[in-house]
Parts: sequence; structure tokens; C-alpha cells
Amino acid sequence: MDPQTFAACLLAVTLLTLSPGVDTLLVIRNSARGGWWDGAVSSTGICCGLFVHATVSALGISIILLQTAWAFHALKLAGAAYLVWLGLSSWRRVIGRRRNLIFGNMPENKESLRVWRSFREGFLSNVLNPKTVIFYMAFLPQFINPAEPPLAQSLFIAAIHFCIGMLYQCLLAAMVDKAGKLLQRPGINRVFDALTGSILMFIGLKLATEK
Repeated sequence: MDPQTFAACLLAVTLLTLSPGVDTLLVIRNSARGGWWDGAVSSTGICCGLFVHATVSALGISIILLQTAWAFHALKLAGAAYLVWLGLSSWRRVIGRRRNLIFGNMPENKESLRVWRSFREGFLSNVLNPKTVIFYMAFLPQFINPAEPPLAQSLFIAAIHFCIGMLYQCLLAAMVDKAGKLLQRPGINRVFDALTGSILMFIGLKLATEK
């Protein structure tokens, strides 16, 4: 990749990373839930999903997926269902904390980190996002040299995206963790979980119903 193409690719990936979306919301939600490590592990899962999209796009599977209506629709519904499930899990914590307040049983402010759970949530939210499939199909060809192996180039671009995404999302997780004392106040915590849960469910339902 020549320097001019690399610079354009770096700018495009950075703008994509900084644009708010499901990934950003999930990192904020999980950082408030379990601190910086929870957000960082979730970010690792999200960014690892990029290599799946890069591989799929380079091998041409995305073209088949986009041209086969039922396959794309199935992917879209799976992604939507997962977002709704994440939103419902936030609401379960809201209800659980409310019960603890009613019965006078106050839990610890932050949940203990469960690495596999955090990684899985990030990875699946990214891999099951059909908009990422579309973006990578439209994005990668702009920077691929047809004279060189497409898979290696696609994975290189995904690696760039991985580094920028991890840097941004880990900084975001650190900011949320710094605000931890405020977010862990019982009333604010319930409102935050209810808000992020509602937004995740809204995005999931919107994704499921849009054409």
C-alpha cells in the first residue's frame, strides 16, 4: 500500500471508529458495569470481529450474502435479536437493583469481571452487525491493489482498524471508569442501565424492521 493510499485508509478508518454506534454504546455500558477492564475486554471482542469481516469480504462471501435475500435477512434478524437481548440484560440489572433497594440488600457497586462474557458480547455485537458487512464490502475494495493478494491486504486494513478502535474504546472505557463513583450511585446507575438498555433494544428493533 503506497503512502497516499495508506493515509486515506487511516483517515477513513479513524472517522468510522469515532462515529457513535452500537460498539461505542456497548463499551460505555460494560465499562459502567465492571470498570475499565470490562470495557477493554469488550473492545477486544469488538475489534477481533473486524478480522472476521475482513476475511469474509476478501473471500467474496459477503457478495453471496448480500445477493441472497434470505441469508442477509437471517443475519440481520440474528444481530437485531442479540442487541435486544443485551438491552434486556441491562433492564434485568435495573429490576434486580430495585429489588435490592426495596429489601434493603445493597450489592457491590461493580460486578466482577467475567472475561469470556465481555469478550463474547463485543465479538458477537460486531460480527452479527449487517451494517458492518455492507461497510466492509464497500470500504475495502477502495484500498485493495488487485495485483496483490486481497486477503493479506484486507487483514492489514483490519489490523489498522483494530489498533485505532482499541485505542479509542479503551480511552472511552477509562473515562467512564473515572466517572464510576457518579455512575455507581444507586439512582443514577439504574437510570444509566435503563437508558443504555432501552437504546440497545431500540436499535435492535429498528434493525429488524428496516428494509
